[in-house]
Amino acid sequence: MAQAKINAKMNDTTKNKFTRTMSMADRSGRLLESLDQIEMRVEALREEATAMEQEREYLIEMIQSIQNSQEMRSICDGEREELSLTAARLMGRTLTVKVSLETIRNQQQEEALQKAMKMIDEIAGKVLEDLQSARTRLEALHAACVSDTPPVPVDQKFQSVVISCALEDQKKIKRRLETLIRNTDNAEKTIQIMDNQKVDLAKLANGK
Repeated sequence: MAQAKINAKMNDTTKNKFTRTMSMADRSGRLLESLDQIEMRVEALREEATAMEQEREYLIEMIQSIQNSQEMRSICDGEREELSLTAARLMGRTLTVKVSLETIRNQQQEEALQKAMKMIDEIAGKVLEDLQSARTRLEALHAACVSDTPPVPVDQKFQSVVISCALEDQKKIKRRLETLIRNTDNAEKTIQIMDNQKVDLAKLANGK
């Protein structure tokens, strides 16, 4: 009788221990599932913030393009003033939108980012000196950021630097280069329009 009670007690203890262990495993599994769901939402949040950051950049670029466009120069003073004020107002409102998306980097990635930006800044600073040469060099940098075989030579030195950057920084570097190339295209078109206008004025002056 006493042995039966001892065996029963041992069975109850083993059963309770097994039940507690399963309960802890279930609880851990639920917590892990919750964290997995949160992680997906965090990544979605970062993607939305990135999209907002890009939209802000595009809006600023579009407003600047209109402000510096040949069309803006070719209209009368009154209309130009009104449009300039509207563009300035829109620019001011756009700049009030602050999107902060931090990128986690180690020391090597931080140094690589600074080096890449310095290389881009050096070329961007020479656009006014030699537009065509600067554009060619920017295209070579951009070619280093794409996975497909580019139609232009790749800047191997810049590519080695970009590879050392964080993935999010690589995307930002590529977007910045695309923006600079578009700006050089717009500047080149403006110069061509102005050159054509000079030719037309010269023909009129010569009576042709």
